[in-house]
Amino acid sequence: MLKVDNLRVQFGKRVLFDDVSLQFNSGNCYGVIGANGAGKSTFMKVLSGESDPNSGSISLEPGNRMAVLSQNHFAFEEFEVLDTVIMGYKEMYDIMVEKNAIYMNPDATEAESIKAGELENAFGEMGGWNAESDAAELLSNMGIKESLHKKRMSDLNGSEKVKVLLAQALFGNPDLLLLDEPTNDLDAYTVTWLADFLADFKNTVIVISHDRYFLDMVCTHIVDIDYSNIKIYTGNYTFWYESSTLMAAQIANKNKKMEQKRAEMLEFIQRFSANASKSRQATSRKKALDKLSLEEIKPSTRKYPFINFSMEREPGDQILKIEGLSKKNSEGETLFSNVSFTMNKGDKIGLICKDSPTLTAFYQILSGAEEADSGTIEWGQTIKFEYLPNENEHFFSGDQNLELLDWLRQYSEEKDEQFIRGFLGRMFFKGDEIYKKAGVLSGGEKVRCMLSKMMLGHPNFIMMNEPTNHLDLESITALNNGVRDFKGNGIISSHDHKLINTACNRIIEITPNGIIDQLLSYDEYLDSEKVKAQREELYQVATA
Repeated sequence: MLKVDNLRVQFGKRVLFDDVSLQFNSGNCYGVIGANGAGKSTFMKVLSGESDPNSGSISLEPGNRMAVLSQNHFAFEEFEVLDTVIMGYKEMYDIMVEKNAIYMNPDATEAESIKAGELENAFGEMGGWNAESDAAELLSNMGIKESLHKKRMSDLNGSEKVKVLLAQALFGNPDLLLLDEPTNDLDAYTVTWLADFLADFKNTVIVISHDRYFLDMVCTHIVDIDYSNIKIYTGNYTFWYESSTLMAAQIANKNKKMEQKRAEMLEFIQRFSANASKSRQATSRKKALDKLSLEEIKPSTRKYPFINFSMEREPGDQILKIEGLSKKNSEGETLFSNVSFTMNKGDKIGLICKDSPTLTAFYQILSGAEEADSGTIEWGQTIKFEYLPNENEHFFSGDQNLELLDWLRQYSEEKDEQFIRGFLGRMFFKGDEIYKKAGVLSGGEKVRCMLSKMMLGHPNFIMMNEPTNHLDLESITALNNGVRDFKGNGIISSHDHKLINTACNRIIEITPNGIIDQLLSYDEYLDSEKVKAQREELYQVATA
């Protein structure tokens, strides 16, 4: 159990939160949410002891061990992968190093030998005799091959290092687990494995994530940083979002009687509980909603940008036909080969791949920015597409002194300043913000600008490569709704599971030796035994 008493954190005159008292209990998973800048990561640093509050205290139950997901991906470069994982249980690792040093010393004294025996006993009581096998199992579950377990961390790529550090945090069954964005750089299968692991985890988890699917899968409670305060709500993210939205609508409708509002909320809670009981969510397994008090629910102060893609014209029957498309990188390695598929009217394809450079190359070829080594692309005559790349810097670097108002105006047929102002306002660029220079925009602001550019193009086909990068939960939710409601065609790649699952009706996976093409939802695709066998066969052929 972790207790927070009378916590206050401020920077200069700005108070992030004040007079916060919370209790985090064993067996629960708490998802921390809040608008950008609300203090989510700061709160986690205070809980871990990395940062000090201005006042108040944090107390962990005596004898409990805390584990924190490391954000420094280069902190263990000289250590072997297995040892890096075992370091997650520092006391165990220190004992292991000390006893091994005595065993390796041919001049060890009798007293040192006795101490080594004592250390061996302590090591065994901690589960140390199974440490290497436990660490290896965690790594294998995350897709780190056994051939890498004895390698140095410096030999691993960025995605592999993230998985090792996550295994380090999970190792040794800590009493309290603090995870800040644990799903970053993880593939869908690893995210699902981690969600199942945490849903069954018996101790306390506190997690920050922009992945709504992940929060729904693992969270029994939501920790909302809002109103310069922190409050714990029962339920997962979707329940918090929908109940908060409903409560805000009820408050806005002042003519409704209190009895009617209460009845609507109770009906909503019962409906959500019934739906949750049929799912894999941790919320239903722990029956947290049974303890929900109606008075807990409070509307959020956060707002959502307006994202809506409207078509200038309906697409015809011919959408897109790709035949025999192949591409190698600059080193001559095959990114993809013999990719062929035809899109049907109404198709929204979730495009997935283990290798992000492969996805980027595919989108660049589709958009006309690069050429394929072989194969053809045939767009329908009625198709007008807009493309959101995962790297957008070149759209802003041409003239970094261009003001945002003029930057967006160049992509709009309607040049009137009031029209552009109104459009930017709906994307949360208000007042003097429209005069910001293109060169000083943040990552999230640039993505919102690119989405505005796309909307002004009125496409009937959208392509998006990792559109949720740099966006907060509110913008991701608005984007998801906009893509889901879009009546045209699209090809979308995203680590945001819910976006692909709710917006796409077809999944295509690119492998080095061909594609898997299924008319399934993302959940159905990931659960399909037929797909798993096909994937395994294609990747085995590719590595043979």
